[in-house]
Amino acid sequence: MKAFIALLLARNKEFYRDRASISWAVILPVIIIVAVSIAFSGRDQQLFKVGVLTQDVAHLAIPVALQKDYIEAVAIQDPEKALMRVRHHQFDLLLQPTENGWRYWINENAAKGEVLQSLLLATVPQAQKETVSGRAVRYIDWAMPGVLGMNIMFGALFGVGYVIVRYRKMGVLKRLQATPITAFQFLSAQLVSRLLIITVVSAMIFVGCNLFLDFLMLGSYALLFAIALLGGFSMIALGLIVSSRTDNEELAGGLLNVATYPMLLLSEVWFSLDGAPQWMRAIAQVLPMTHMLDAARAVMLEGAGWQDVSAHLWVMAAMSMVFLSIAAVMFRWGKR
Repeated sequence: MKAFIALLLARNKEFYRDRASISWAVILPVIIIVAVSIAFSGRDQQLFKVGVLTQDVAHLAIPVALQKDYIEAVAIQDPEKALMRVRHHQFDLLLQPTENGWRYWINENAAKGEVLQSLLLATVPQAQKETVSGRAVRYIDWAMPGVLGMNIMFGALFGVGYVIVRYRKMGVLKRLQATPITAFQFLSAQLVSRLLIITVVSAMIFVGCNLFLDFLMLGSYALLFAIALLGGFSMIALGLIVSSRTDNEELAGGLLNVATYPMLLLSEVWFSLDGAPQWMRAIAQVLPMTHMLDAARAVMLEGAGWQDVSAHLWVMAAMSMVFLSIAAVMFRWGKR
């Protein structure tokens, strides 16, 4: 236990003495959040979005009046999630086919819903109307989990990957191998140290930015912190796989980029995959950051509880165990 604590403290000191690393870890995500807030706040989207509540996703049909180039139709199967999106102005109109025609929902506080309602009633006057109300989800509210998730991902993967590869290249691991320290103690110290750093930094960024931007937060802060903790854990474990054998920093950088870019593109960091092909959404489900961001957004924007996001938590926990097992089997102290 003493060896573990000594390694943990040494790694933490190494991080906070590197002022450049601290600056980038704190300043960069703040700059991104502020830039996104300025760029998208107050900008009207040119495209209307209509949700269609149906189980037949493959054959999506909407009334002729809404079949316009500037109207995007999105199939959704979960009624609760569909209504939540209408409340938060993410759907301008929600449609549901019935035996007698159409049923629709609009947000009584959304001007775009009134426009689409006029188009709909012009051709389907017998459509059944329902109204909901709720606060609009700004783009910054939706993007905030993605920005912090990106910061956690880079801090987890590169913070562990490059450090261990550098240790191996410099012969530090070879010297540690001659001590009573086990591989389990060493890897555990690296994992816990990096997890503490990224969660504390992310929490500071969230609290600081929230003072100025007032993010929409409907759920539990404790649950949101647990999601960040488990998501960070899974990505650190992934970083340990990359750093378990190589002593080449350039190779490690390439492998880490291979791990990060799919998550940046497919885990809905900056944009939703609502209109993406099914195969693309299926690939996204095997990425740990997808589950972290889905769970975080469910908590923040929908007020989801522990049971609502339990599937995401279990998936991240399972991924963490698999990644750690692979890293433990592959790990070696010295160079080839």
